[in-house]
Amino acid sequence: MEKIKVLVVAGPTASGKTALGAALAVRYDGEVISADSMQVYEGMDIATAKPTPEEMQGIPHHLIGIIPRTQPFSVAEYAKLCHETIREVAGRGKLPILVGGTGLYIDTVLSGMQLAAEEKNNAVRTALSLRLEREGKEKLHAELAALDPEAAAAIHPNNAVRVIRALEVCMTSGKTFTQYKRENAAHPSPYQSCILGLDWDRDVLYRRIDRRVVQMVENGLVEEARSVYESGGLLTAGAAIGYKELLPYFRQEASLEDCIADIQRETRRYAKRQLTWFRRNAQISWLKLYESDEVRKILEKAEKIIAKMDFL
Repeated sequence: MEKIKVLVVAGPTASGKTALGAALAVRYDGEVISADSMQVYEGMDIATAKPTPEEMQGIPHHLIGIIPRTQPFSVAEYAKLCHETIREVAGRGKLPILVGGTGLYIDTVLSGMQLAAEEKNNAVRTALSLRLEREGKEKLHAELAALDPEAAAAIHPNNAVRVIRALEVCMTSGKTFTQYKRENAAHPSPYQSCILGLDWDRDVLYRRIDRRVVQMVENGLVEEARSVYESGGLLTAGAAIGYKELLPYFRQEASLEDCIADIQRETRRYAKRQLTWFRRNAQISWLKLYESDEVRKILEKAEKIIAKMDFL
């Protein structure tokens, strides 16, 4: 069976993935499929930097805003939806373009790994989520380290969603999460992929992040976060940077300026973790970018790599 071609745009937050993804879709007659673990939720438009209609340029964008923000959502569920969407897009004769910064989602889909969504146990997951609220993420991560040290070493303690997923597998399958992944990773990938990574100098990227946070605040981030907070949507949605950092402001425990600075700092840290993840992937072709590069220039660099690889 001929493999489906999938073009991928990966990179840290605020690196310009949305703009390049839409430009590539226009150039190669494609459709964009989001690979962002937070954009999948309804609402949360500003905090997760969902593309605006203007940024979409008339291109269909998939897997954005489709899950209630109080509903747990796993990488297995994402992979199932993404595989279905890729087949649908390719079936229409369009190029599937996977765009996002959640490396786990991208790697899982492209590897062909089969993660059975039906194996999830809602009772166990609910219990773990409640423990997360009561005991904190460090306690759950320590428990994972005792059950599966290899998985715990690969999952950041702040990534509560992945920690809970790993614990859930350990508690319901009788296997470690590491063993479970290895057993389900033996399937060949159904895709021929070209992965483009956006590579900025660190100081330039950090300035882009700081500017974007300021723009988010101007666009209504505080009001959006207050709405999520008041609706009790922080169990799942609270993992999005830009919400939990504002809680001290809502509780009158810190100034808005200090909370904005916290958002900028946490976003920079997140970008560093994203880059660490992506740097391990030898299949990524990196686009070296400069502060003066606009979308047209970045698109030209991407086109050269795609042509060199004889991908399209």
